Amino acid sequence: MIKPTIITWIIAIFGTIIFLPLMVAQLIMILKPQSQKTKDLIIGKGEDWRDKTHFKSALAFAWADWLVVLPLFILGNLGVFNGQLWGYVLWLALGILSVYFSILLWILEKEYTYTKSGWLVYYTYFWGFFLYWGIAATSYSILKII
Repeated sequence: MIKPTIITWIIAIFGTIIFLPLMVAQLIMILKPQSQKTKDLIIGKGEDWRDKTHFKSALAFAWADWLVVLPLFILGNLGVFNGQLWGYVLWLALGILSVYFSILLWILEKEYTYTKSGWLVYYTYFWGFFLYWGIAATSYSILKII
């Protein structure tokens, strides 16, 4: 049994703060993909999809977040707070995915999102927090597993 520490709590709370609004926005994307509210949340107020690929990739990320990311996050949290090794394995998997998705979005969206949101918002919520959480969860999980 691996006892949770203050770092476990910080990573879990930080993850909840960043993933919860994302999951709400992604659920709206799944349920009403062409609505103005969806466009406002996903690409910015008053913006429209750049092309079919932009729309399809956003919809694919929404489904992936609900089918892969959310279950890994919830089950990982349950596992780590119950002191189970498998919880850290799930955090490790999600941490790697979070870094992976951050790299993809850096290439796909930085040109558009950065210029509209500015550096502070971009390097915090729109992109940075997911990368930072992924690095923290991956590093911490590796330390707990070994």
